[in-house]
Amino acid sequence: MKHRIAACLLLAVCLSAQAGPAPWYQWRSKTEGTMVCAQTTLGPGWEQASGPFKDSRCEKPALVK
Repeated sequence: MKHRIAACLLLAVCLSAQAGPAPWYQWRSKTEGTMVCAQTTLGPGWEQASGPFKDSRCEKPALVK
């Protein structure tokens, strides 16, 4: 029983280690029209303009699955 629990725990750790980084998106301000690159929304005053991207400068497009 202990071996089974240890094996499940090891499997969970290995699967979580395979996760990739979060994608980046370009966000546009609804009031000023300025563009910002971020991984998450900046709030209700922003809308997603484009993405996803691989880098923090929003220059390298990421493949969409």
